Amino acid sequence: MKRALDATAQEMGFARMRVTTPDAVPQVAGRLQGFLDAGRHGQMGWMAERSHWRGDPAALWPEARSVVMLAELYTPDHDPLAVLDARDRAAISVYAHGRDYHDIVKKRLKRLGRWLLEQAPGEAIKVFVDTAPVMEKPLAQAAGLGWQGKHTNLLSRELGSWFFLGAIFTTLALPPDAPESEHCGSCTACLDICPTDAFPAPFQLDARRCISYLTIEHAGPVDPGLRALMGNRIYGCDDCLAVCPWNKFAQAGSEMRYRGTVGAPPLEELARLDDAGFRARFSGSPIKRIGRDRFVRNVLYAIGNSGEARLRPVAQDLAGDADATVADAARWAAQRLADPAR
Repeated sequence: MKRALDATAQEMGFARMRVTTPDAVPQVAGRLQGFLDAGRHGQMGWMAERSHWRGDPAALWPEARSVVMLAELYTPDHDPLAVLDARDRAAISVYAHGRDYHDIVKKRLKRLGRWLLEQAPGEAIKVFVDTAPVMEKPLAQAAGLGWQGKHTNLLSRELGSWFFLGAIFTTLALPPDAPESEHCGSCTACLDICPTDAFPAPFQLDARRCISYLTIEHAGPVDPGLRALMGNRIYGCDDCLAVCPWNKFAQAGSEMRYRGTVGAPPLEELARLDDAGFRARFSGSPIKRIGRDRFVRNVLYAIGNSGEARLRPVAQDLAGDADATVADAARWAAQRLADPAR
Protein backbone atom coordinates (compact mmCIF):
# COMPACT_ATOMS: atom_id res chain seq x y z
CA MET A 1 0.00 0.00 0.00
CA LYS A 2 2.75 2.44 0.90
CA ARG A 3 4.68 1.80 -2.32
CA ALA A 4 1.51 2.26 -4.36
CA LEU A 5 0.70 5.47 -2.46
CA ASP A 6 4.18 6.83 -3.16
CA ALA A 7 3.92 6.03 -6.88
CA THR A 8 0.47 7.62 -7.10
CA ALA A 9 1.64 10.73 -5.25
CA GLN A 10 4.42 11.23 -7.78
CA GLU A 11 2.04 10.62 -10.68
CA MET A 12 -0.17 13.38 -9.28
CA GLY A 13 2.75 15.84 -9.18
CA PHE A 14 4.23 15.59 -5.69
CA ALA A 15 8.03 15.49 -5.62
CA ARG A 16 8.37 13.20 -2.61
CA MET A 17 6.32 11.33 -0.04
CA ARG A 18 7.34 10.05 3.37
CA VAL A 19 5.42 8.70 6.37
CA THR A 20 5.60 9.28 10.11
CA THR A 21 3.30 8.89 13.11
CA PRO A 22 1.40 11.60 15.02
CA ASP A 23 3.43 10.96 18.18
CA ALA A 24 6.83 11.19 16.45
CA VAL A 25 7.64 14.75 17.57
CA PRO A 26 7.35 14.85 21.38
CA GLN A 27 9.92 17.66 21.58
CA VAL A 28 7.68 20.10 19.69
CA ALA A 29 5.42 21.11 22.58
CA GLY A 30 8.31 22.34 24.74
CA ARG A 31 9.99 24.18 21.89
CA LEU A 32 6.75 25.85 20.87
CA GLN A 33 6.02 26.94 24.43
CA GLY A 34 9.48 28.45 24.76
CA PHE A 35 8.95 30.35 21.50
CA LEU A 36 5.61 31.67 22.75
CA ASP A 37 6.89 32.51 26.24
CA ALA A 38 9.64 34.63 24.67
CA GLY A 39 7.03 36.52 22.65
CA ARG A 40 8.77 35.62 19.40
CA HIS A 41 5.45 34.95 17.67
CA GLY A 42 4.65 38.68 17.66
CA GLN A 43 1.05 39.37 16.72
CA MET A 44 0.36 35.78 15.65
CA GLY A 45 -1.97 35.13 18.55
CA TRP A 46 -3.47 32.11 16.80
CA MET A 47 -0.24 30.23 17.55
CA ALA A 48 -0.86 30.51 21.28
CA GLU A 49 -4.62 30.00 21.07
CA ARG A 50 -4.27 26.54 19.54
CA SER A 51 -0.89 25.56 20.93
CA HIS A 52 -2.33 22.43 22.56
CA TRP A 53 -3.01 21.02 19.10
CA ARG A 54 0.02 22.54 17.43
CA GLY A 55 2.33 21.11 20.05
CA ASP A 56 0.87 17.61 19.91
CA PRO A 57 -0.23 16.33 16.49
CA ALA A 58 -1.73 13.26 18.16
CA ALA A 59 -4.21 15.50 20.00
CA LEU A 60 -5.41 17.11 16.77
CA TRP A 61 -7.09 13.88 15.69
CA PRO A 62 -6.59 11.05 18.20
CA GLU A 63 -7.83 8.39 15.77
CA ALA A 64 -5.01 9.06 13.30
CA ARG A 65 -2.32 6.38 13.14
CA SER A 66 -0.15 7.71 10.31
CA VAL A 67 0.86 11.08 8.87
CA VAL A 68 1.73 11.14 5.18
CA MET A 69 3.98 14.13 4.47
CA LEU A 70 4.35 15.37 0.90
CA ALA A 71 6.66 17.85 -0.81
CA GLU A 72 5.44 20.10 -3.64
CA LEU A 73 8.18 21.90 -5.59
CA TYR A 74 8.06 25.58 -6.55
CA THR A 75 11.72 25.99 -7.50
CA PRO A 76 12.31 29.40 -9.16
CA ASP A 77 13.76 29.71 -12.64
CA HIS A 78 15.65 32.90 -11.71
CA ASP A 79 17.91 34.27 -8.97
CA PRO A 80 15.52 35.55 -6.28
CA LEU A 81 18.20 37.86 -4.87
CA ALA A 82 18.81 39.77 -8.13
CA VAL A 83 15.72 41.98 -7.70
CA LEU A 84 17.14 43.44 -4.49
CA ASP A 85 19.49 45.55 -6.62
CA ALA A 86 16.54 47.06 -8.53
CA ARG A 87 15.53 49.37 -5.71
CA ASP A 88 12.64 51.03 -7.56
CA ARG A 89 10.97 47.66 -8.12
CA ALA A 90 9.14 45.31 -5.77
CA ALA A 91 10.80 42.20 -4.39
CA ILE A 92 8.08 39.58 -3.89
CA SER A 93 8.71 36.15 -2.41
CA VAL A 94 9.02 33.43 -5.04
CA TYR A 95 6.12 31.41 -3.69
CA ALA A 96 3.72 34.32 -4.31
CA HIS A 97 4.53 34.89 -7.98
CA GLY A 98 1.71 32.65 -9.17
CA ARG A 99 -1.46 31.02 -7.93
CA ASP A 100 -2.10 30.49 -4.23
CA TYR A 101 -0.37 27.27 -3.23
CA HIS A 102 -3.00 26.56 -0.58
CA ASP A 103 -5.57 25.90 -3.30
CA ILE A 104 -3.32 23.90 -5.59
CA VAL A 105 -1.75 21.69 -2.93
CA LYS A 106 -5.01 21.06 -1.10
CA LYS A 107 -6.77 19.91 -4.27
CA ARG A 108 -3.88 17.56 -5.01
CA LEU A 109 -3.95 16.23 -1.44
CA LYS A 110 -7.68 15.58 -1.67
CA ARG A 111 -7.21 13.65 -4.91
CA LEU A 112 -4.51 11.53 -3.34
CA GLY A 113 -6.62 11.07 -0.22
CA ARG A 114 -9.60 9.88 -2.25
CA TRP A 115 -7.37 7.37 -4.00
CA LEU A 116 -6.15 6.11 -0.63
CA LEU A 117 -9.71 5.67 0.65
CA GLU A 118 -10.61 3.72 -2.46
CA GLN A 119 -7.78 1.31 -1.71
CA ALA A 120 -8.57 1.09 2.01
CA PRO A 121 -12.35 1.18 2.53
CA GLY A 122 -13.36 1.92 6.09
CA GLU A 123 -10.35 4.14 6.82
CA ALA A 124 -10.52 7.93 7.14
CA ILE A 125 -8.32 10.90 6.26
CA LYS A 126 -7.88 14.61 6.98
CA VAL A 127 -5.74 16.84 4.76
CA PHE A 128 -3.84 19.95 5.90
CA VAL A 129 -1.97 22.70 4.06
CA ASP A 130 -0.46 25.35 6.30
CA THR A 131 -3.70 26.82 7.66
CA ALA A 132 -4.45 24.22 10.38
CA PRO A 133 -2.60 23.92 13.73
CA VAL A 134 -0.13 21.38 12.36
CA MET A 135 3.64 21.62 12.81
CA GLU A 136 4.46 20.52 9.28
CA LYS A 137 8.20 21.06 9.43
CA PRO A 138 8.96 18.88 12.49
CA LEU A 139 6.63 16.20 11.13
CA ALA A 140 8.36 16.37 7.75
CA GLN A 141 11.75 15.92 9.42
CA ALA A 142 10.41 13.01 11.45
CA ALA A 143 9.16 11.47 8.19
CA GLY A 144 12.55 11.91 6.50
CA LEU A 145 11.55 14.55 3.93
CA GLY A 146 14.34 16.88 5.07
CA TRP A 147 15.53 18.75 8.13
CA GLN A 148 14.97 22.15 9.68
CA GLY A 149 18.04 24.20 8.93
CA LYS A 150 19.59 26.95 10.99
CA HIS A 151 16.99 29.30 9.46
CA THR A 152 14.24 26.95 10.82
CA ASN A 153 12.95 26.23 7.30
CA LEU A 154 12.92 22.72 5.89
CA LEU A 155 15.56 21.75 3.37
CA SER A 156 16.54 18.57 1.62
CA ARG A 157 19.68 17.10 0.13
CA GLU A 158 17.65 16.06 -2.91
CA LEU A 159 15.16 18.93 -3.26
CA GLY A 160 16.94 22.00 -1.91
CA SER A 161 14.82 24.66 -0.18
CA TRP A 162 12.01 25.38 -2.60
CA PHE A 163 9.05 23.19 -1.70
CA PHE A 164 5.70 23.40 0.04
CA LEU A 165 4.52 20.83 2.54
CA GLY A 166 1.19 19.04 2.68
CA ALA A 167 -0.04 16.48 5.19
CA ILE A 168 -2.57 13.66 5.10
CA PHE A 169 -3.53 12.33 8.51
CA THR A 170 -5.08 8.87 8.24
CA THR A 171 -6.45 6.11 10.43
CA LEU A 172 -4.58 3.65 8.21
CA ALA A 173 -1.39 2.26 9.75
CA LEU A 174 1.50 2.69 7.29
CA PRO A 175 5.15 1.79 7.93
CA PRO A 176 6.94 4.98 9.07
CA ASP A 177 10.16 6.19 7.43
CA ALA A 178 13.35 6.99 9.29
CA PRO A 179 13.74 10.63 10.36
CA GLU A 180 16.26 12.88 8.62
CA SER A 181 19.25 14.23 10.51
CA GLU A 182 20.66 17.75 10.26
CA HIS A 183 23.23 18.43 7.53
CA CYS A 184 23.99 22.14 7.93
CA GLY A 185 27.47 21.55 9.33
CA SER A 186 29.42 24.73 10.02
CA CYS A 187 27.59 26.75 7.34
CA THR A 188 25.95 29.97 8.56
CA ALA A 189 25.05 31.50 5.18
CA CYS A 190 21.35 31.79 6.02
CA LEU A 191 22.06 33.48 9.35
CA ASP A 192 24.62 35.88 7.92
CA ILE A 193 22.46 37.14 5.06
CA CYS A 194 19.40 38.06 7.15
CA PRO A 195 18.93 41.84 6.81
CA THR A 196 17.22 42.24 10.18
CA ASP A 197 19.15 39.73 12.33
CA ALA A 198 15.99 37.71 12.92
CA PHE A 199 17.90 34.65 14.17
CA PRO A 200 18.92 35.00 17.85
CA ALA A 201 20.88 31.75 17.47
CA PRO A 202 21.14 28.89 14.96
CA PHE A 203 17.83 27.01 14.65
CA GLN A 204 15.94 29.86 16.36
CA LEU A 205 13.77 32.56 14.80
CA ASP A 206 12.37 35.74 16.29
CA ALA A 207 9.41 36.39 13.99
CA ARG A 208 9.16 39.98 15.23
CA ARG A 209 12.30 40.82 13.21
CA CYS A 210 11.59 38.57 10.21
CA ILE A 211 10.70 40.45 7.02
CA SER A 212 8.28 37.70 5.98
CA TYR A 213 6.39 38.22 9.22
CA LEU A 214 6.61 42.01 9.07
CA THR A 215 5.26 42.27 5.52
CA ILE A 216 2.55 39.61 5.82
CA GLU A 217 1.46 39.03 9.42
CA HIS A 218 2.25 42.28 11.24
CA ALA A 219 -0.60 44.77 11.43
CA GLY A 220 -0.04 48.48 11.93
CA PRO A 221 3.20 50.44 11.60
CA VAL A 222 6.50 48.56 11.52
CA ASP A 223 9.14 49.66 14.01
CA PRO A 224 11.04 52.57 12.40
CA GLY A 225 14.31 50.84 13.24
CA LEU A 226 13.36 47.91 10.99
CA ARG A 227 11.84 49.80 8.06
CA ALA A 228 15.14 50.83 6.54
CA LEU A 229 16.37 47.21 6.74
CA MET A 230 13.47 45.89 4.68
CA GLY A 231 14.84 47.28 1.42
CA ASN A 232 12.42 46.73 -1.45
CA ARG A 233 10.94 43.51 -0.02
CA ILE A 234 7.20 44.15 -0.01
CA TYR A 235 5.83 40.61 0.41
CA GLY A 236 7.91 37.99 2.13
CA CYS A 237 11.66 37.47 1.97
CA ASP A 238 13.67 34.70 0.31
CA ASP A 239 17.18 35.64 1.38
CA CYS A 240 17.82 32.79 3.81
CA LEU A 241 16.33 30.23 1.42
CA ALA A 242 18.07 31.50 -1.70
CA VAL A 243 21.56 31.53 -0.20
CA CYS A 244 21.48 27.90 1.02
CA PRO A 245 24.22 25.81 -0.63
CA TRP A 246 21.94 22.77 -0.75
CA ASN A 247 19.99 24.48 -3.53
CA LYS A 248 22.61 23.27 -5.98
CA PHE A 249 20.69 19.99 -5.78
CA ALA A 250 17.27 21.63 -6.17
CA GLN A 251 14.99 20.01 -8.71
CA ALA A 252 12.92 21.98 -11.18
CA GLY A 253 9.23 22.23 -10.37
CA SER A 254 6.66 21.07 -12.91
CA GLU A 255 3.69 23.14 -11.68
CA MET A 256 3.72 26.19 -13.93
CA ARG A 257 0.90 27.88 -12.02
CA TYR A 258 3.43 28.82 -9.33
CA ARG A 259 5.45 30.85 -11.83
CA GLY A 260 2.74 33.36 -12.71
CA THR A 261 3.30 36.86 -13.98
CA VAL A 262 3.76 38.95 -10.82
CA GLY A 263 7.45 39.56 -11.50
CA ALA A 264 9.03 42.70 -10.03
CA PRO A 265 6.61 45.56 -10.76
CA PRO A 266 7.60 49.23 -10.35
CA LEU A 267 6.92 50.51 -6.84
CA GLU A 268 5.25 53.62 -8.23
CA GLU A 269 2.68 51.48 -10.02
CA LEU A 270 1.83 49.45 -6.92
CA ALA A 271 1.58 52.46 -4.61
CA ARG A 272 -1.28 53.86 -6.68
CA LEU A 273 -3.53 50.81 -6.24
CA ASP A 274 -6.84 51.41 -4.51
CA ASP A 275 -8.75 48.56 -2.88
CA ALA A 276 -10.57 47.51 -6.04
CA GLY A 277 -7.39 47.70 -8.12
CA PHE A 278 -5.47 45.68 -5.55
CA ARG A 279 -8.11 42.95 -5.43
CA ALA A 280 -8.32 42.73 -9.21
CA ARG A 281 -4.56 42.63 -9.69
CA PHE A 282 -3.93 39.92 -7.11
CA SER A 283 -7.02 37.79 -7.55
CA GLY A 284 -6.06 34.15 -6.94
CA SER A 285 -2.72 35.16 -5.43
CA PRO A 286 -1.65 34.64 -1.81
CA ILE A 287 -0.81 38.36 -1.78
CA LYS A 288 -4.51 39.20 -1.77
CA ARG A 289 -4.97 38.01 1.80
CA ILE A 290 -3.00 40.89 3.38
CA GLY A 291 -5.29 43.52 1.88
CA ARG A 292 -4.58 46.77 0.10
CA ASP A 293 -3.63 48.83 3.13
CA ARG A 294 -0.92 46.53 4.48
CA PHE A 295 0.36 45.96 0.95
CA VAL A 296 0.65 49.68 0.17
CA ARG A 297 2.27 50.24 3.59
CA ASN A 298 4.99 47.80 2.52
CA VAL A 299 5.34 49.48 -0.88
CA LEU A 300 5.82 52.85 0.79
CA TYR A 301 8.57 51.50 3.04
CA ALA A 302 10.27 50.23 -0.13
CA ILE A 303 9.84 53.64 -1.78
CA GLY A 304 11.48 55.25 1.24
CA ASN A 305 14.39 52.83 0.88
CA SER A 306 14.71 53.27 -2.88
CA GLY A 307 16.90 56.36 -2.88
CA GLU A 308 14.84 57.55 -5.86
CA ALA A 309 13.94 61.21 -5.32
CA ARG A 310 11.49 61.02 -8.24
CA LEU A 311 9.29 58.74 -6.10
CA ARG A 312 8.89 61.32 -3.33
CA PRO A 313 5.71 62.84 -4.86
CA VAL A 314 4.20 59.34 -4.96
CA ALA A 315 4.71 59.06 -1.21
CA GLN A 316 3.49 62.59 -0.59
CA ASP A 317 0.26 61.84 -2.45
CA LEU A 318 -0.53 59.13 0.11
CA ALA A 319 0.30 61.16 3.22
CA GLY A 320 -3.39 61.83 3.70
CA ASP A 321 -4.56 58.27 3.03
CA ALA A 322 -7.68 57.14 4.87
CA ASP A 323 -5.68 54.35 6.52
CA ALA A 324 -3.54 55.80 9.31
CA THR A 325 -0.78 53.23 8.86
CA VAL A 326 -0.52 53.93 5.13
CA ALA A 327 -0.42 57.67 5.83
CA ASP A 328 2.34 57.15 8.41
CA ALA A 329 4.35 55.04 5.95
CA ALA A 330 3.90 57.69 3.27
CA ARG A 331 5.18 60.46 5.51
CA TRP A 332 8.14 58.31 6.56
CA ALA A 333 8.99 57.55 2.93
CA ALA A 334 8.77 61.18 1.86
CA GLN A 335 10.97 62.32 4.76
CA ARG A 336 13.50 59.58 4.10
CA LEU A 337 13.80 60.49 0.43
CA ALA A 338 14.29 64.12 1.41
CA ASP A 339 16.86 63.17 4.05
CA PRO A 340 18.31 59.64 3.50
CA ALA A 341 19.95 59.75 6.94
CA ARG A 342 16.54 59.58 8.66
